[in-house]
Amino acid sequence: MGAYVVCDGMGGAAAGEIASNLAADTFLAYLSAESHGKARQTDKAQGRLNAAIQAANHAVYQQSRQSRQLAGMGTTLVALLHAPIKNGNGTASNGKRSVTNHTNSRSTDPPTLWLGHVGDSRCYRLRRGTLEQLTSDHSLVEEQLRAGQITAEQAAESPMRNLITRAIGSQATVEAEIQSHCPQPSDLYLLASDGLTHELDDGDIAEVLGAIPAERTVAGLTTACETLITAANRNGGNDNITVLLVAVTPDLADD
Repeated sequence: MGAYVVCDGMGGAAAGEIASNLAADTFLAYLSAESHGKARQTDKAQGRLNAAIQAANHAVYQQSRQSRQLAGMGTTLVALLHAPIKNGNGTASNGKRSVTNHTNSRSTDPPTLWLGHVGDSRCYRLRRGTLEQLTSDHSLVEEQLRAGQITAEQAAESPMRNLITRAIGSQATVEAEIQSHCPQPSDLYLLASDGLTHELDDGDIAEVLGAIPAERTVAGLTTACETLITAANRNGGNDNITVLLVAVTPDLADD
């Protein structure tokens, strides 16, 4: 199992940092404990992902009620959970595929990658040179855009584009949006806070990701993250910028 998360805090500089760190730490700790049998097992990856998000929400919500300085704090959250398919003996697939079990995922393949988000931090996927935004912002501007009340150009310039409609920790419970995906070899997933996406458009992001060498290395992914952050800062850098890249290797896609 692999888990990846980005959180972007709100409620003032100090409170926002506390909220984002607490949410990320709680989310990862919950999944780590469960993977070692220390937490109640759920039957599906979707349930595990949602439970981890709810644990993060509970931690931030309770912390915000402990201090007047932290009242109202919250954070966005976007996360990926890779849950390998188990064989009958309870072990992960060995990744070897025959003619009927090939490396390109099919519509009949069960999902092994789960995506969850709350707020306006986003997940993008680069597949075969095409960049796709997988998440929809939980924000007032996004609701106006879907309703046809404003155009995409107006949304990009709206003074209300930072107003989100869901957040981790703002209420006792939260509704997370969860999707399932079948990863393919060479897929690249980008998790990012709105500090990146407010400064760079999809074309800018696609150009940077497309320049990553085909042989994905930690150094290459790190350089791409740094390039994205530098470009966003050059365009204004008006908010915190958090970027995480997750590359799918053949053995990950085969699980």
